[in-house]
Amino acid sequence: MQLTTQHFIALLPLLITSATAVLVMLAIAWKRNHAMTFGLSVLGLNLALLSLIPALGVTPIEVTPLLLVDKFACYYMALVLASTLACVTLIHAYLGGESGKGYPGNREELYLLMLLSAAGGLVLVSAQHLAGLFIGLELLSVPTYGMIAYAFFNKRSLEAGIKYMVLSAAGSAFLLFGMALLYAESGSLSFAGIGAKLAADGLPSLLAQIGLGMMLIGLAFKLSLVPFHLWTPDVYEGAPAPVAAFLATASKVAVFAVLLRLYQISPVTAGGWLTELLTVIAIASILFGNLLALLQNNLKRLLGYSSIAHFGYLLVALIASKGLAVEAVGVYLATYVLTSLGAFGVITLMSTPYSGRDADALYEYRGLFWRRPYLTAVLTVMMLSLAGIPLTAGFIGKFYVVAAGVQAQQWWLLGALVLGSAIGVFYYLRVMVTLFMVEPNLRRHDAELHWAQRAGGMMLLFVALLAFFLGVYPQPLLELVQQAGLVAIAQ
Repeated sequence: MQLTTQHFIALLPLLITSATAVLVMLAIAWKRNHAMTFGLSVLGLNLALLSLIPALGVTPIEVTPLLLVDKFACYYMALVLASTLACVTLIHAYLGGESGKGYPGNREELYLLMLLSAAGGLVLVSAQHLAGLFIGLELLSVPTYGMIAYAFFNKRSLEAGIKYMVLSAAGSAFLLFGMALLYAESGSLSFAGIGAKLAADGLPSLLAQIGLGMMLIGLAFKLSLVPFHLWTPDVYEGAPAPVAAFLATASKVAVFAVLLRLYQISPVTAGGWLTELLTVIAIASILFGNLLALLQNNLKRLLGYSSIAHFGYLLVALIASKGLAVEAVGVYLATYVLTSLGAFGVITLMSTPYSGRDADALYEYRGLFWRRPYLTAVLTVMMLSLAGIPLTAGFIGKFYVVAAGVQAQQWWLLGALVLGSAIGVFYYLRVMVTLFMVEPNLRRHDAELHWAQRAGGMMLLFVALLAFFLGVYPQPLLELVQQAGLVAIAQ
């Protein structure tokens, strides 16, 4: 096919992110300078975000049979880039200053790995072809192995990196085998081609159903849905806090976006026992995620189990699949990204990566209000938002998912959602109460305050204000999602 200027404009976010990764790599080879690497990464990600404006002007456009850049892709690109930008800001605060105490190893490569992973996320949200899906998924996943194990002096970090690598390889193997079976049955690798062929055959054959089931296993692993969730709390606990934030936000958003596109473009994939299987996975994820989070005294593990439950809630909208479903997913993912960044951001700013481990034990947050009131305010808003309390962004997201479920009359799923949310309120409130406790001889765990910490703190305050603002006045987000959502069905 002939590539035109329009194709390159549509690809600008991906091209700029990739160019930034190359530039950062060359800068590291020329001279190691933490501040310069951080500056280049932030500049590149901001330019990539701005380039979405001209990209929107030429959408929808097919760039090779692998990628389709439409408003749906642009919306999720914006989510991936914004969460990567927030994580890069947190990394700078986390790794410490140039001189004196700080991270003992090389700092700069962490930015490079995150940029490469973000580029994979951008490919994934634009994929309309199984080859594009796999390339994007691997480019997203492989750099995260190194990022998770980056705190090499901490055995938990190394253990988490190895665990994720082994299990991720198993998930990718399932995905590839499923793709092979689908191709054998349909003779096509494009989402639309597979949908058309399976629809023409009436009910999908057993081979196609097994292929779709195996693909679902591969994607369910990446989204940490029950029963493929066992890696989540261990990896979240072992990974450096900003990397855990990236895993919880950009990584999962990209995978869910491509799953949603596959589901919408090939509606036949949603038929029969696969919908029933997804329903069981959704209910199990909601209940197991919330019940296991009840037992946690470690904030990272608690957020890990909580994320399992949140993606269970998202499956309610995915299974509903008609009406409000695409809109509900768009709103919920935006609010989830916002609240997860805030929660992991507080852990990052409390942590010093050269003192063994992150400040993730709940007792380390006792009385935080009396030492760091602004961090307490941020974490309080995030916990309220994750619990779905009114006047926070999380409430709007959950409301939309419930509306999509009611529209599709998925009563069992809605029952699980209500029960799971009720359990969730308890452990989120427990974290909030801990922040205001006063005890004699309080054990303090604080990272030293330097300007990077303050920059991270300002970013977190902005996130908290945005979570509150969208809870009170969600109209701008809703309009954005309404424009982005419908294109996925129309294409």
